Amino acid sequence: MNTARLSDIAAQAGVSEATVSRVLNGKPGVSATTRQTVLAALDVLGYERPTRLRQRSAGLIGLITPELSNPIFPAFTQVIEQVLTRYGYTPVLCTQTPGGSTEDELVELLVERGVTGIVFISGLHADTTADTERYAKLTGKGVPFVMINGYSPRISAPFISPDDRAAMQMAVQHLVGLGHQRIGLAVGPARFVPVERKLEGFADAMRSQLGLSTAEAAALVQHSLFSVEGGQAAAGALLDRGCTAIVCGSDLMAFGAIRGARSRGLSVPGDVSVVGFDDSPLIAFADPPLTTIRQPVEAMGAAAVNVLLEEIGGNPAQRGEFVFQPELVVRGSTGAARPRP
Repeated sequence: MNTARLSDIAAQAGVSEATVSRVLNGKPGVSATTRQTVLAALDVLGYERPTRLRQRSAGLIGLITPELSNPIFPAFTQVIEQVLTRYGYTPVLCTQTPGGSTEDELVELLVERGVTGIVFISGLHADTTADTERYAKLTGKGVPFVMINGYSPRISAPFISPDDRAAMQMAVQHLVGLGHQRIGLAVGPARFVPVERKLEGFADAMRSQLGLSTAEAAALVQHSLFSVEGGQAAAGALLDRGCTAIVCGSDLMAFGAIRGARSRGLSVPGDVSVVGFDDSPLIAFADPPLTTIRQPVEAMGAAAVNVLLEEIGGNPAQRGEFVFQPELVVRGSTGAARPRP
């Protein structure tokens, strides 16, 4: 490797050229952290790693995710892949798409490939109508797994979830503080566990903050698809019910809600306030920048890998749920309620 490249890598890694040289030549006297920093610099600059520095994989870990068009799923995927790679495992990404491979087919494929473990993100485990026997069979085959987003007491595995109920409390409290009384909730199908929990949290918050009964809160909920189009359709129905603020089950739905409001000549947040859910990458660059509930993706992704590696190491983690606190991120899509004429 010539001197120019050594100096580039040294500058990127913040170490001396001599240290870079030691790492590239496999010489001792370099800490594991520094070695990782130099290898990361090599990767960032687009240089190929010398053959001797390519790690032998500790094993394959399957990562089954829904479609990648919703930016929250690539966000989880990236965190999980980074942590797995740090531990020497090779992630195998499997994406479900409508009309493509089903979760069961992807699991079969991974088991045939001899994976060491599987991470499920928002899979059938989150669907209360799905048969959970498929996971018992997987356990029977000796494949450890961990679930993200969607707890089921019928599945014996570690689960990683955000606190959906607390998220709704935060969103409603924020909007009530801005003077909103007619607050709507736009969410996906009721059969999904995260939706069930958001409904409970929304009803509790509307009762504690505004004194509404469960039935009155339910009248301000609109179920739709977790997509931009779904958000737009749900927002239309909630605007017809006189809502001045809309809490959405995902950031994509929130984009749809903003589009729906604007298509009626309403401004956001002047006429309608909108809150999203996820805080996936690029959301801050929306117009207006989106107020949203942030899922702690980094902490959740790292926890999922850690409990899975405990399982793989023969130290089964707690069979149950690890719940992570979300965070309200206030940006430009929420504002004071306009006084009614």
